[in-house]
Amino acid sequence: MPAATRADAARALKDFTTAYNKADKAYDQSLDADRVTGPLADIDAAKLKAGHRNSPSGNAAHAPLKLTDAKFVIPEKAGWPRWFVADAVANKGSADSRWLLVFTRGSADGLWQASYLTILAADAVPKFAKDKDGWAQPVTADDAELAVAPEKLSKSYANYLQDGGDTFAPGTHTSAWRALRKKNASKPGLARQYVDESLTSGDYAPVGLRTKDGGALVFFSTRHYEKQTAAQGVDLTVSDKNIQALLTGEVTQSLTLEFVSNQAVLDPARSASDPEVEFLSRVQGLTGAKGE
Repeated sequence: MPAATRADAARALKDFTTAYNKADKAYDQSLDADRVTGPLADIDAAKLKAGHRNSPSGNAAHAPLKLTDAKFVIPEKAGWPRWFVADAVANKGSADSRWLLVFTRGSADGLWQASYLTILAADAVPKFAKDKDGWAQPVTADDAELAVAPEKLSKSYANYLQDGGDTFAPGTHTSAWRALRKKNASKPGLARQYVDESLTSGDYAPVGLRTKDGGALVFFSTRHYEKQTAAQGVDLTVSDKNIQALLTGEVTQSLTLEFVSNQAVLDPARSASDPEVEFLSRVQGLTGAKGE
């Protein structure tokens, strides 16, 4: 059966937007905590926490988020959890982009919560495989027909960032990011180390929809750490107010930054002529900072 009715999906998007705007205006994470989960909840909560510490009276620059021209990609799925994708135009960012939000619900009496957010150019939104009634086809976590099973994407990406390889196609979030890390790893007076972790359980689990070409659009999440260590006698200055707001400990010689990231990729069919996984988008947020 469909994971949601179209009316349910529209209501979930409206409820999320209302809660998100209240939280953003007040810099109060309790106001949308029941409408977000997974990686998006981590990113959102840290942003609001930092905002509140820097501006306890609220967000003076608040501009309400408006999502229009909403389309809903709803898979047929038995059992729980259930989920669907909302595809809408936002009044923020590029005018020709689409916001894709994954909504998930763990039980019949639970609330629909947004777990993933990705932003794509309108012409980059893939064509989904649908049945005669317009319902989409989900892919399973262990789908053997895909180049990389969705349940393995998070770990594969963490390993790729550390060691390279040919699992992922070259691009901004793959080869270019590795090159930037290598460039910044060692500079006069400052060294950087990177650790990447997979996130796969609960509401961090990957979800995917079959595309018309036999592949899938898959959403998955990861956690990343960047440790900056200053040489003896070199001051490590923290000027970013958001880092200051989330900082624990005292920065004497090192600073460790923690990020949560959610990705949207095209995972081709195993039989495709080019089996490399292609990144469409990656949304990352600072979620913690520790000084030592």
